[in-house]
Amino acid sequence: MAIPVRRPRTDRPARRAGFSLRETTLGFGLVAIFLCGAGAMARAAVGDSADVPAAVLAVAGTLVVASALVRAARLRRVAAAPPARPAVQVDYAALDADAFEQAVADLCVRDGCLDVEVVGGAGDLGADVVATAPDGRRVVIQCKAYGPDNKVGSQDVQRFGGTCFAVHEAHVAAVVTTSEFTEPAAEYAVQCGILCVDRQDLDDWTDGTAPAPWLRAPLQEAGS
Repeated sequence: MAIPVRRPRTDRPARRAGFSLRETTLGFGLVAIFLCGAGAMARAAVGDSADVPAAVLAVAGTLVVASALVRAARLRRVAAAPPARPAVQVDYAALDADAFEQAVADLCVRDGCLDVEVVGGAGDLGADVVATAPDGRRVVIQCKAYGPDNKVGSQDVQRFGGTCFAVHEAHVAAVVTTSEFTEPAAEYAVQCGILCVDRQDLDDWTDGTAPAPWLRAPLQEAGS
């Protein structure tokens, strides 16, 4: 039975504060005013040899004020920056097939896909997760929750290859597994334009060190 998963994109990063010409100009203006004032004080103080220490103090005070202004500007930039998105940690080995499909769907939602649905089950014709990528392409994913000793074979990929483009009209077709792919399976996938996402690729996608599958796929029309 199909389990619809339609979730709005709620974790879009906040807009990063850009360079502010106004604030920068104001900051330099204040520094310039303090420098001019300090220079005037220094000249007046040096005019009287007994007041040389006063000139030194005036220059030192100006440097302290300028340093404080720079520090304040840096703190404003840090406060305005959006917080880093925490890495997602998932124990894929502990998930059953249904939970794994849901976890992959959650990754698609997290990375900006729309109309994400978990459709795995009897009669799914090889599609477990379908979605629309941020660039509008249709993404079709088959999920294989296998143990480390059970690799995805060429027959698994061939069955998916027979439906992902012709039936599901995928622009991006991928097989995602908690295990690995046999060499014949990987070779067949390359020939058909199917992306193979093994456990290492999945972990990298999860923690954000690797791009989502649709970002790895070349732009192409459905059925090509």
